[in-house]
Amino acid sequence: MVKALPAIEDHLYEQMAGKIHRLIERGTLRPGDRVPSVRKLSQQHDVSIATVLQAYMLLEDRGLIEARPQSGYYVRPRFRELLAEPAKSEPAATACCVDVSNLAMRILHTFADPSIVRLGAGVASPELLPSEKLHHLLASVARRSGAIANRYEQPAGTVEFRRQIARRSLDWGCALSADDIVGTIGCMEAITLSLRAVAKPGDAIAVESPTYFGVLQIIEASGMKAVEVGTYPRHGMCLDELAVAIRRRKIAAVVLTPNFQNPLGALMPDEKKKALVEALSKKDIPLIEDDIYGDLQHEGPRPKVAKAFDKKGLVLLCGSVSKTLAPGFRVGWCAPGRFKERVELLKFANTVSSPILPQLAIAEFLQNGGYDHHLRKIRKSYAQQVRLMYEAIGKYFPEGTKVTQPKGGFLLWVELPKRVDVLQLFDKATEQKVSFGPGPLFSPKPNYRNFLRISCGYPFKPQIEHAVMTLGRLAGKN
Repeated sequence: MVKALPAIEDHLYEQMAGKIHRLIERGTLRPGDRVPSVRKLSQQHDVSIATVLQAYMLLEDRGLIEARPQSGYYVRPRFRELLAEPAKSEPAATACCVDVSNLAMRILHTFADPSIVRLGAGVASPELLPSEKLHHLLASVARRSGAIANRYEQPAGTVEFRRQIARRSLDWGCALSADDIVGTIGCMEAITLSLRAVAKPGDAIAVESPTYFGVLQIIEASGMKAVEVGTYPRHGMCLDELAVAIRRRKIAAVVLTPNFQNPLGALMPDEKKKALVEALSKKDIPLIEDDIYGDLQHEGPRPKVAKAFDKKGLVLLCGSVSKTLAPGFRVGWCAPGRFKERVELLKFANTVSSPILPQLAIAEFLQNGGYDHHLRKIRKSYAQQVRLMYEAIGKYFPEGTKVTQPKGGFLLWVELPKRVDVLQLFDKATEQKVSFGPGPLFSPKPNYRNFLRISCGYPFKPQIEHAVMTLGRLAGKN
């Protein structure tokens, strides 16, 4: 349902917005239709361009229209009018060894071919990132730092970087200090160090199902076992099923992504995060929280982290700027709580310390306010790209396809009809220069033989649409 208009439209721009709203409500303008250009509406109604722009901004805030770069404004698709959503996953809650690395490497090798359209790569488009500003900052920091930057840093990382991360923790519902933070080489190292700090080979680790294949690779490389827990596409891991898993066996740790989970895009509500932390606290079970997508809500306030409800230091919060700012800088962090000393020791044994210059450049970018301005732009871009991809899947994929409806991040989890084997589909698609994330990659079993992950990290251009059309056609033949 669209939101109701205010009873009284006192301002001219509100009156203009009301006229467009009614056209959408009556079906005159349908999802995907282009609304009149700013200049045309200004001329038709003899109002200023500024008035029309303000009206369109109001309609954007109401979720009714969206701006497409160099194209104009369009009626925003409404998810529920398009496709059904996958149901909660139902994995067998048994501890099992993980074997996803071979499949992961096979898929990652396709990325080396520049002619392949990578629909499954969970990366941000370079054109959405402030690379030039960061490069200038990096050069400036290098000149000012001189020989100081060409030394071994302490394992925890530079204090300037850790201080900026601690400042941002207020937005997450935390009150961390620089001393609570350990800098890492990306979020993957943060999760690896955290997992090794709280568990040992042979231990059972509870994970969402499906879950990010990188987490599964870490568990596999560490000689541990995974216990899959049923997960809702809207609000994350099922806490009742987690409680059953904990009663049945010893769980050394839980690894999950409460905010815009990969690949589902699920957002765990705050009350559920609190209940999760409290339940694990009673059993003294550590929670390794991956918050790499936490800054990428499509609208509204930034969601809290589970760490915000941690009273015993059992939550090890991990993050990085790889999805928001600078994947190539490989700058991440961990707030390990009571395990900080152990994580620092492992950090030293693993890489001694993180490179100084990238941390200093990111710290300066965070400090000068550039990050918040950038986030406002990239959130809007991701939200638009997700909507356009969703609409294309509904248009080109076979009947019976189901898709998640995330409120943040840039990933979609797609359920195809059961007859489709996505590993066979992957081979056929790569022959047509299209790749994606096949479902078995996101489960240790492997499960999800008719599921796939689609990334919306790149602007939705004709090349992307053609790749989606090709993939949908191949899926329909399968």
